[in-house]
Order: sequence, then C-alpha cells, then structure tokens
Amino acid sequence: MQDSYQIAFVGFGEAAMAFVKGWRENGELSLRAFDVKTQTPDTAIASAKREDYATHLVGGEDSLSTALKGASVVFSLVTADQAHAAARATAPHMERGSLFLDCNSCAPGTKRRSAKCIENAGGRYVDVAVMSPVYPKLHKTPLLISGPHTKAAMAVFDYLQMSAKVMDGDVGRASSVKMVRSIMMKGLEALFAECVLAGRQAGVDKEVLASLDVTYPGFNFTDRASYSFERMTAHGKRRAEEMKEVALTIEELGLPNDMAHAIVNWQSRIGNLGMTAGEDNYQKRADALLARFNKNTGKMETEE
Repeated sequence: MQDSYQIAFVGFGEAAMAFVKGWRENGELSLRAFDVKTQTPDTAIASAKREDYATHLVGGEDSLSTALKGASVVFSLVTADQAHAAARATAPHMERGSLFLDCNSCAPGTKRRSAKCIENAGGRYVDVAVMSPVYPKLHKTPLLISGPHTKAAMAVFDYLQMSAKVMDGDVGRASSVKMVRSIMMKGLEALFAECVLAGRQAGVDKEVLASLDVTYPGFNFTDRASYSFERMTAHGKRRAEEMKEVALTIEELGLPNDMAHAIVNWQSRIGNLGMTAGEDNYQKRADALLARFNKNTGKMETEE
C-alpha cells in the first residue's frame, strides 16, 4: 500500500487504533493524530496515549492544528458527547477540500450541525456510521456513509480496503440507521442487566433464562447475558453517551424516547463502576455487580 493520502485522526481511541492495526497488515501509511488526553494534567493518562501513538506507528501531535496540517483526509473518532465540539475545533485548521469523515455515534441533527461547520470552512463532510464493534474486523468493520461527498469518500475507503456502503440521501441518513438500531442493540443489554440481576437477587435466574430459551429457541440467553454484562462493564460509559444521542434522534422525530433514557441509565450505571469484566460467566459477573449495590440507598455505587 503506497501513501497517496495524508491521513489525520481527531481522537485516537479504540476505533482509531483498530483501523490502523488493520491497515498496517497491508502496508505502510503516513498517519498523524491528536487526542485531547495528551493535554490532561494526569501524566499517566497522557503518557499512556503517547504510548498508543508509538505502538501503532502514528505521529502523535501536541496540537490539533499540527496534526491537521496538509491532511487530505480527517477521521473524527471521539466520544459522542464531544463529536460536535471536535468538528468546531477542527474546522479552522482543515485544508480546503479535505474530507472530514465523522465516524462518531451521533444524532442526525448533531451531524448536520457539524457538517455546517466543516462545509463553511471549505471542508467536505461525510456522515459515517460504524455498524458493529471494531473487533475483530478492524478496518473491515461495516460502515454506512451518506451526504454529498460519498463518491470521494468511497475512493478513500476502497484505497484503505475498508468495508463501506453508500446510503443515498443527505447527511444524517446513515446515522439514522445507527441511532435507531442502537435502541434495540443497547436496549437488549439493558434488558439483560435488569432481568438477570433481578433474577439473580431472587434466586431464580437459571429458571428465568431456561424459560426464555424455550420461548425463543436458539437465542441462547445464558451466553447473551454474559456477553451483555461484559459489554456494559467495558463500554457502558461510552454507550450511555451514544444513547443520549439516540434519545435526541427520537426527540427530533417527534416521538417519545422513554426507552432510550432508560437505556442511558443502565449503561451509565454499570459503566461508571469502573469494574473489569472478570470471568466469562454471567452469574459471577451478576454477583460482582450486585455486590456494588448500596444496601442503604438501593442505588449502584460508583467509584470516585
């Protein structure tokens, strides 16, 4: 793979590192990145992020403007709550005509506001929806893209051997699929948490899951329960921020968003505990979570 694009990352977390890992298996690329974690006063966090740069052979920059200088393609991969702020911060430093690939999990309205910032600055904004976890597929993770610049974006994705599909329509259409789908995907995790924790507390979890397996054969509720706890423990904080954007999406559509808000509560409640996933056993994971309940208030404790 020869380098015909100068690529920069705004945000260098799990998704960015997964993409780079996949690309590196097929050749060399010249990559730069900026992540706000390098500006934190917590030296351990800043050092860890610089180690991420070094591990992935990415040029980590101390300023956003330096990272973006000369870049023809910008991948925005930050947390959902920071996506619009990242677009606003990026806009003044982008090269005219460069592509801004907004891969963040945001409401269509949020993406349209970000698009306006980028387009007004002379950039070309692309709505990108990441449709599955980035592991194990890495750069082959399915993507949906929409907006007026999808042809140019597809040339980049094809060059990088990524798995992108164009959705006809304006900015926000790809993200609508991602947001609405998340009601079900993140909602299942929240349902498992409430159902299994209640069942475990009552001492009837095995009977409940066995009954569900009879009603929905082939779903394998026991394995799904373990997987859901693992996902929420590891990524609940990030999922909660995404679900806030889902709630906003539903509000923009003029519909009640009670379920989305409930999912925010469960994802953040478990994600904020700062626990590791532990053993691959739903009962042990449920017991570890139940042990963190504050018996006096009935609320889940969180780490300071």
